[in-house]
Amino acid sequence: MSDSLSGLLTIAALITLLAVVHVPLGDHMARVFTTTRHTRLERGIYRLVGVDPDGAQTPRAYTTSVLAFSAVGIVLLLAVLMAQSLLPGSRGLSGMPWDMAVNTAVSFVTNTNWQSYAGESTLGFVAQMSGLAVQNFVSAAVGLAVAVALVRGFVQVRSGTLGSFWVDLVRGTLRILLPIALVGAVLLLTQGVVQSFSDTTVRGVTGAQQVLTGGPVASQEAIKELGTNGGGYFNANSAHPFENPTPLSNLLEIFLLLVIPVSLTRTLGTLLGNRKQGYAVLGAMTVLFGAALSLATWAEVGGHADSARAAGAAMEGKETSFGTWASALFAVATTGTSTGAVNASHDSLTPVGGGTTIVNMMLGEVSPGGVGAGIYGILVMAILTVFVAGLLVGRTPELLGKKIGRREMTFVALYVLVTPALVLVGVGTAIALSSTPDAMGNPGGHGFSEVVYAYTSAANNNGSAFGGLTVTSTFFQLTLAVAMLLGRFVPIALVLGLAGSLARQNRVPASAGTLPTHTPLFAGLLVGIVLLVTGLTYFPALALGPIAEALA
Repeated sequence: MSDSLSGLLTIAALITLLAVVHVPLGDHMARVFTTTRHTRLERGIYRLVGVDPDGAQTPRAYTTSVLAFSAVGIVLLLAVLMAQSLLPGSRGLSGMPWDMAVNTAVSFVTNTNWQSYAGESTLGFVAQMSGLAVQNFVSAAVGLAVAVALVRGFVQVRSGTLGSFWVDLVRGTLRILLPIALVGAVLLLTQGVVQSFSDTTVRGVTGAQQVLTGGPVASQEAIKELGTNGGGYFNANSAHPFENPTPLSNLLEIFLLLVIPVSLTRTLGTLLGNRKQGYAVLGAMTVLFGAALSLATWAEVGGHADSARAAGAAMEGKETSFGTWASALFAVATTGTSTGAVNASHDSLTPVGGGTTIVNMMLGEVSPGGVGAGIYGILVMAILTVFVAGLLVGRTPELLGKKIGRREMTFVALYVLVTPALVLVGVGTAIALSSTPDAMGNPGGHGFSEVVYAYTSAANNNGSAFGGLTVTSTFFQLTLAVAMLLGRFVPIALVLGLAGSLARQNRVPASAGTLPTHTPLFAGLLVGIVLLVTGLTYFPALALGPIAEALA
């Protein structure tokens, strides 16, 4: 079977699978966050931590809970990483250096999963499971909780509460992430993904012995993709045969990283009582995703460079069992969902292909975005869109029955500005250092793209990397950690403040002058605003990096 036919069949199978689960999973998630019933296990957890499961929190209390829970997670994970040698199952490995431990702890708690270390040679079984895998679950559940809190802000009328963060966190983990991850891990096992607590010694074709690192890979791989985390058990991530051995496992991993963000659009429509609104959001996400996939595939298959066309495709840095189509699909899916997993070296992508992955992250990762983060990100952009539309016709903007005034737009403006500021300041500072050229794997525009990619990935909580930039210095460890920390929690605090402002309002009845936000026209306008904001913000940086390299 040709690579192009295999690629088209993979895309068709992926679309079919997502369409099949979209309604049942989306409605299930809506029920999870609206039911008043608690399971016996959940009630036990609430008693253990002293939480009233039937209580509700103010926006400030909800935000404080998110930040406090995450801060405790960073401290505990930092302790696990630095004291690894004292833990059982350490495989004789020492603890992480303090700066790398800070970077890693912040990375996994913020759902970024940026890795400046090689997992198989740095961390033991217990650190991987009790530290990293736990954060893979709860950091994704935090994103779900924040998204649901924002939707409640649109739904509630004259309310001073947003629900309970602790209830949302527990339900998202136990009722959504854990069951799907369990099924995903079993399916990955059937494809040959490793799940063990020992290394294996084998004899190669030359007769020499080689030790193959094992570990609880399948269980971590499932939640790594499902929670849009991305941190690999092995340094090669999903390009490693123990993490992603077959084309079928490759399809399953792409499905896992897309399934919750895509299905959340159905959840959105169900919670709002307006299914068409969910489909409009899904349509905007699909247009952005489809455009990125088309461009990246064209570039990697051979539509850009003469050398690629002559060879049949740009195969350098890609696994031959997957090919360019599946590699491009994985690259676009992982950068469009804030996942960060890779099945090919992004440093080896063509200038257009690599530039597409960078722009995918610069869009704010709303195509379809991370678990929870994609929904609250696209809703913030929808507010900006109705504001711009209101300016054009001279009306006070409204969205989903709520007026968008000065207070709401302050939250939106700050949200839109925070991440670009972190990216551009980080890139500018790094490039100004005399030591940075030595850390680049390539000179010129490609080397500059490596730095832009690193800070874009960190501030947008993606976690993938070009791979050519050496980031083990204390400067990169700490500045990238700051970008991840602020890029996660400042937007979350602004979103929850926005949710509280919306929840306190009365509902505004629709009138003849109300802009319909469930139509293809609005979805197209939303896509235009997302592209316009990204282009105006990042074009100079893109011009110096992937655009300059492509033109050269």
